[in-house]
Order: sequence, then structure tokens, then C-alpha cells
Amino acid sequence: MRKNKEFVGNLPSIVRNDAGYYLGDLKYYFKILFNKAKNLNNPYHNFRHITHFLWLGFDAIRFYLNDPRIGSLRERRNFLIASIFHDFDHVGKAGPDIINIERAVKAFKTYCHPDDIDYQDEIENLIRLSEYPHKSSANEISLHAQIMRDVDLTQFISSAWIQQVIFGLAAEQGKQPIEVLKSQETFCNNLKFSTEWAKQKFSKNVLEEKIREIRELVKILE
Repeated sequence: MRKNKEFVGNLPSIVRNDAGYYLGDLKYYFKILFNKAKNLNNPYHNFRHITHFLWLGFDAIRFYLNDPRIGSLRERRNFLIASIFHDFDHVGKAGPDIINIERAVKAFKTYCHPDDIDYQDEIENLIRLSEYPHKSSANEISLHAQIMRDVDLTQFISSAWIQQVIFGLAAEQGKQPIEVLKSQETFCNNLKFSTEWAKQKFSKNVLEEKIREIRELVKILE
């Protein structure tokens, strides 16, 4: 079974496509995200969330590089573009996720590069499949869509997570931070990943360590 080695590059190297893992580069879309997105300072669904999503999506491409399901260079490009736009212009508050999906799709259509016009439907479909709660099962969707769903569940497993997840989600959901913190153990226990990439990267040991951290924080704060 393949080991999922950590990516040792950085965000610019992903955007430039230094490794040549997808078609072209993402410089145009990164500029759009940086300069045009209205949600960059949201408490949770912000620039950090989107670039974290892009980072892990790229990591998954590396993991499946020799797997035909990861598709052509063009299909990988479509997936990464969808990753950038999946929460573009998110409203930053609780409510039906379809509102955010429609805003993301509208933004993508507005800023779609001429080179990607012929693939609008594929990219839009990936964005729509990220809607939560999910409306289709994992075995009904592509590997790319499965990766997007798995990535979206993992922000709290990063090392710098408390500000982003606990205080960020609390602000967007209208809850107290301690309430969100306590809920993370149940969330962690209920996690079910679809992809082998996520199952290896966020293994049982990783999740158990995160649960221990959550419990210790709760104990200190009570």
C-alpha cells in the first residue's frame, strides 16, 4: 500500500505547477481569489480554508499520480479549479449550503478563463458535489469529488486549527467557542472517509491523537 508522504513544496509551487502534475498553472485563478473573493476575511470560510483545501487537493493528486482514476492533466486542472471555487464568496454564516454553492458557481462562471470554457460543466459539477449535506453517496461520484468531500472534513486536523475551526465556526454558526470545541470529539468519531488517500493521511492514530488534544483542552477550560 502506498505511503502518503508529506508535500515538501509550498503554495506558490502548487500555483505555478512546478512539478507539472496538472495542465498549465493556477496563477490567473489565484489572483482572482486573492483580489476578488468577498469571503477572504470570514471567520471560517476564508482564504485560509480555501488554500488549505487547495493544498490537500494537490496532495491527493500526488498520492494517486499512478492511478488512472485521477485522470488526465486536464481533469486534474479542472479539479484544482473547483477546489479554489468551492467556497468562493461564502456568506460566512449558518444556512442552507446551496446558497453558497450558487454563489461559488456564479463566481466561477464570471471569472472562468477562456482556456477553461469548454470544461465549465465539469468544473461546475465538482463544485456542486461539494454541497453539504451531501446529496449523493460516495460510490456514485468521481474520485475527484470524493477527494473534495474528504478534504472539506479535515480542517480541524491541521496543527493550526483552534482559531480557524473553534472560533471561526463559532462566529459563523452563532455558538460559543467551548460548545464548538466539545462537539469536535463527536465529529471526529463520526468521520468516515471515502478515499484511501484520506484514510492513510488521517489514520486512526492521527484521529485518536486529535481526540486526546480536544479532551485535554476541554478539561483545562472547564
